[in-house]
Amino acid sequence: MLASTDTVDLTNCDREPIHIPGSIQPHGCLLACDGSVAIVRRHSVNAGAMLGVENTDINGRTLDELIGEQATHDIRNAVARWGNLTRPGLLLGVRIAHSSDTFNIAIHRHQGVNIVEFERTTDADTTPPLELARLLMGRIGQIADLDALFDGAARLLRAALGYDRVMLYRFAHDGSGQVISEARRGDLESFLGQHFPASDIPQQARVLYVQNTIRIVSNTDGERVAIEPALDTSGEPLDLSFAHLRSVSPIHCEYLRNMGVGASMSISIVSKGVLWGLIACHHYEPRVLPMEKRVAAEMFGEFFSLQLAELIQKRKLEASERARQFLDRLMQNVTPHGEIQDLLRDSVADFTALMPCDGVGLYINKTWTCHGSTPPTAAVPALMSFINSVAGGRVWATNALSERLPGAEVYRAEASGVLAVPLSQLPRDYLVFFRKEVAQTVNWGGDPNKRYESGPLGDRLTPRKSFAIWKQAVERQSHPWLPTERDTAEATRTSLVEVVMRHSELLADERHKADLRQKMLNEELNHRVKNILALIKSLVSHPVEEGRSIEAYVASLRGRIQALSLAHDQVIRGAGGGGLRELLEAELSPYRDVTAEIALDGPDVLLDARAFSVLALVLHELATNAAKYGALSVHAGRLSLKWQRTPLGDCDIDWLERDGPRVNPMAKPGFGSMLIGRSIPYDLGGESEVQYAEEGARVRLLIPAQFVTWPAAVAKPVASARAVDHAPPASMRGLSILMVEDQLLIAMDVQTMLADEGAGTVETASSVKEALHNLTIFHPDVAILDVNLGNGSSLPVAHALVARGIPFVFATGYGETSLIPPEMSDVPIVRKPYDVAALIAALTMAMGKK
Repeated sequence: MLASTDTVDLTNCDREPIHIPGSIQPHGCLLACDGSVAIVRRHSVNAGAMLGVENTDINGRTLDELIGEQATHDIRNAVARWGNLTRPGLLLGVRIAHSSDTFNIAIHRHQGVNIVEFERTTDADTTPPLELARLLMGRIGQIADLDALFDGAARLLRAALGYDRVMLYRFAHDGSGQVISEARRGDLESFLGQHFPASDIPQQARVLYVQNTIRIVSNTDGERVAIEPALDTSGEPLDLSFAHLRSVSPIHCEYLRNMGVGASMSISIVSKGVLWGLIACHHYEPRVLPMEKRVAAEMFGEFFSLQLAELIQKRKLEASERARQFLDRLMQNVTPHGEIQDLLRDSVADFTALMPCDGVGLYINKTWTCHGSTPPTAAVPALMSFINSVAGGRVWATNALSERLPGAEVYRAEASGVLAVPLSQLPRDYLVFFRKEVAQTVNWGGDPNKRYESGPLGDRLTPRKSFAIWKQAVERQSHPWLPTERDTAEATRTSLVEVVMRHSELLADERHKADLRQKMLNEELNHRVKNILALIKSLVSHPVEEGRSIEAYVASLRGRIQALSLAHDQVIRGAGGGGLRELLEAELSPYRDVTAEIALDGPDVLLDARAFSVLALVLHELATNAAKYGALSVHAGRLSLKWQRTPLGDCDIDWLERDGPRVNPMAKPGFGSMLIGRSIPYDLGGESEVQYAEEGARVRLLIPAQFVTWPAAVAKPVASARAVDHAPPASMRGLSILMVEDQLLIAMDVQTMLADEGAGTVETASSVKEALHNLTIFHPDVAILDVNLGNGSSLPVAHALVARGIPFVFATGYGETSLIPPEMSDVPIVRKPYDVAALIAALTMAMGKK
């Protein structure tokens, strides 16, 4: 093992003991105490100055002598709470005996030593860490798509933490990485899509990234504060694996300086105990991120990892479902063939539908059947023998076959990519997908080859100095096999092995078994991804009207999800029931923007939980059908709902559609039609009648008296609404926008609004100084200025924008405009809290005046 004082050179760089550097970063100090948190055994040499005590004789003194009894008491309680957990316990805003400063303190126990870290607090940020973490997690918790998750994470973290660049970096199987998402300052070059070699992050650093998921570098100049003594009485250095202040490898600091980076932070993305990737934050001058924000970032990183794992699992289940559906369709023909092998051979071309490929081959009982671009028949035995030796009964893939199998060089044009799927538990039969060679160019962030140079310190590792795009021409390779395609292959393997093993049962009762497997799969999917499926089930598809923008369509979907949440919650929880009118409003409010007239007329009536749940599903189907085919699908359609109390106390509901397209009964009723016609009679003992008249559909529903309560017999007046046809909102797509706002949460919210509307870049500034600096490097298309910034007004920015000919709007939450000078009286004003429609209207007006 290398001692912390050993020189890092060519012979030992990859073994540099970065967890025991013998020093810390200078923005804090450290005390290492004995097991009872009583006596200080080691300290950083800056501890005396920072804590307000003499540096001499710190070691051997009691902790309460150095920082006071109350602070010591709090630290001991924190140690008792956190025990031997590697995650540090945190104490925020602590006052100590000999200093007028307040400190944030991190405490953790490792290898029997209690390590206490002190950092001075700052008043720069007033957002509580828990609130910030909840805000960030709440935003990404609603995302159900991986690409949207990646983009949203980078954008949200940059807005919340204030770094110049935030990148999401994903590792490949060979340890190299690629930037898959990026949010950056407007004047910086983009690293998006660039690849970085595995050597940029040594193996020992990857281990620490898994153990300690947050890592900060406050200043890449690399100042190090020594710990005294370097070795304890046993000759062991202090292990700082889990310390916030652990100093950084000088080679890593040099690497960052070569990129022009002044400070950085990384958040580990760990999936199933494996380092999946990193969220890398770069700043181009020294910067200390306060402990409160680091805590919020750490919580966000862990939640992001969980959300990532959930979406990856969802993708796997979807791949399994697609493979199952494909094989179920295939197996419908198994009986006339008699032999499963014959069916698979006859259907080999159909397997190309499972994933993009240039050819597919089936190797069963040493017989080869192929379709498309595949290796020559004479080469198949050697290829299958090689696959058999490397696959180990699992799905195996490569996009560079000739690098693994030299004999494949002769047919690399036809088959450079191979994905092999075992068809039996014994490794002998395979379904193999092939891809042709594709000459391509890979963009690396600088030359990926490790370079060694001799300098004044002798032979040592010299980090790369150039990060300009380095293009590498790649031959003898196909397009790589994506994780989704590997998931599909694994799902296919599982399904095919099951099919082969149970072939005799399929011959006996194929249709029954297929239905049973489908039901079991549906139950499994419902159990394992119930949250995802619940959201998907609540989505309502409505055709986009001709001439309607995609932005308006997205807004309609959002409103639809919000309106359906009440009914959905009742269906899931089945507790308490609810009012019929509220249920109808919730189900139908998403369709009021289609300009169809909707009228509700009837007395107050309450439904119990069972009736509420059943009727919610029925009304949901009726509304969906009307929006797709009936009165809610056209501009002038009318929908009337009336309900009344019968002499027996039942609730009689009449659904009547008029002035819509003519609706005919379906030749083969689907699940929704059966739900409308059967659920109320079956579940409630009521009645359900559907009539398809020429003038429109009419549905009568009867809910028996035992499921309803009539609070009063007075009918409500008719509630009628016709949505107003507003002009489509102005497109923000591609616009560069400057926002001057001193409240972080408000700025993040507006930034998200504008990004959702298609804005290309939204730069935020919290002060006049920062805004004027941004204008020297960034020319926005339009700006939003908060009139009152707390410590002044935004008028200097307004004058600068006028001088540059850049349109802008004022924003105010005070309802008065006395701060706005007369010469700017024609500038549009938007009121807080922000409404996206009002904001876009104001921006449109401002840009129109330009």
